[in-house]
Amino acid sequence: MTPHTVTAQGAPAHLPWRLREPGPSGAASRLQQVITATQAQDRCALGMYLPVGYPNRLIGMDALHLLAQSADVLELGVPHADGVLDGPVVQHAFRTALDAGFRMEDLFATARELSSSSPAALLAMSYWQPVHAYGPLRFATAAAAAGIDAVLIPDLPVEEAAASWLAAARATGLGTIPLVSHRTQPDRLARTVAAATGMLYAAATDGLTGNPEPVSRRLPGLIARIRGLTSLPVAAGIGISTPAQARTAAAWADVVVVGSAVIRRMEANPHAQTAAAAAAGRDFAAALRTTRG
Repeated sequence: MTPHTVTAQGAPAHLPWRLREPGPSGAASRLQQVITATQAQDRCALGMYLPVGYPNRLIGMDALHLLAQSADVLELGVPHADGVLDGPVVQHAFRTALDAGFRMEDLFATARELSSSSPAALLAMSYWQPVHAYGPLRFATAAAAAGIDAVLIPDLPVEEAAASWLAAARATGLGTIPLVSHRTQPDRLARTVAAATGMLYAAATDGLTGNPEPVSRRLPGLIARIRGLTSLPVAAGIGISTPAQARTAAAWADVVVVGSAVIRRMEANPHAQTAAAAAAGRDFAAALRTTRG
């Protein structure tokens, strides 16, 4: 299948991606720079997700440094005791990180270290309760100062985000990334897309993170619907467990995000967790180097 072309389902051709308006400094964000660079290389960007502090601060930090050698984007997860949209793999990682003493300040310290040592763009994924408890403006200010480019809050509806989160994010120059799926109704999709500033995140499979389902046949149509409403880049994630699945999703998305597959490899290699994470990064990066052309 030729990437970003008309499909049998009638999905429209890929629309050229363009930068959103620069921030107050006039410079493009690192996320924008990364996607521009990967598109110039005619490939999809690779995003790798890991909860901060998993399995502990030291090993988790080392794993993220190694993942950054393969990934274009690092998605830093905020551990939360009630990760209702996550499957058992990520929920276990959350519990492990919380038991090891994760605090919100660990997110910002991790981002500062990665931002100063790696060219990878940094995203944060958090449920709303931890952000609300920390304070939306306080969180946004600290995240932006630490080098985080954009934040995904998957359980915050766009109607509530408008009053409680979007103003704080925009005041500090953070991108806001909503999560949408093929179940998102057209009117809600339009409102959600209109509120996004950094990127859109499309569910690549049905179900929770780490589920074993194949990439949804509805993904091309969903991304086409999004592209009909915005020129912001589109990431695909949730349930991308193998390099082959990543390669499939990469035919349509600007970024493919992998998370549970990394954690599974780390769990399977308890005495070599950082090496397992690094190997996962290399395997998925190799798959995306052959997606187009």
